[in-house]
Amino acid sequence: MTTLFISDLHLDHRRPQITELFLHFLETEARHAKALYILGDLFEFWSGDDIRNELNDNVQDGLKALTDSGVECYFVKGNRDFLVSKRFAKRTGVVVLGDYTAIELDGQRVLIAHGDTFCTLDEKYQAFRTAVNMQWRQTLFTCLPVFIREKIADKIRGHSQAGNQQKSMSIMDVTESEVVAKMQEHGCNTLIHGHTHKPNIHDVKFADGTIGKRIVLGDWFDQGSVLTWQDGEYDLQQRQFLNTK
Repeated sequence: MTTLFISDLHLDHRRPQITELFLHFLETEARHAKALYILGDLFEFWSGDDIRNELNDNVQDGLKALTDSGVECYFVKGNRDFLVSKRFAKRTGVVVLGDYTAIELDGQRVLIAHGDTFCTLDEKYQAFRTAVNMQWRQTLFTCLPVFIREKIADKIRGHSQAGNQQKSMSIMDVTESEVVAKMQEHGCNTLIHGHTHKPNIHDVKFADGTIGKRIVLGDWFDQGSVLTWQDGEYDLQQRQFLNTK
């Protein structure tokens, strides 16, 4: 059976065609998979498990229907949905993983991650990431009224977009030495991640001369992006929006 990997959908009520495609994907292709791995930034910004709205409810209901059908589903938090927590996992049946997880695929050890932790040259972002992942800050944030959380989320999005426009592409991309170090630490010759929005398959050179693979998932802004893995073979594929008018 096929194992599927996706990331960086950035689901938002202002981009309904992405949500439509994702829900269709859950109801069709994903139902026939062995497992689905969502490697972060499923949402544009997740302000807390307690927030109820049409988008959040529809997505959680779709994931719940998938896991109820017997398909395993795993979630790695991204930099936009780092507040996903136990209530989300319980409601959807999704298993929330840590920043790095080594999995077995057809006898191969494969490392999966969102990808932002590899971008070590972006020191400002890494400092921000460390700050927002402090448990006391997250607890304090989720105690705020919903409308205040949404305003803060909009400000974070705005600052992020403005800041990224001033950074070079090399700073926002992964650091090769960090990639190699983490792959060796976890004993993996293959890495799958998202975050950079630059889908591709790269060679990774290890000190002993062996070559590994780094598979980068694409975002869903202009079309869906899915990595399929079956019988040791993998393929980066696109999925077209359902309504292109």
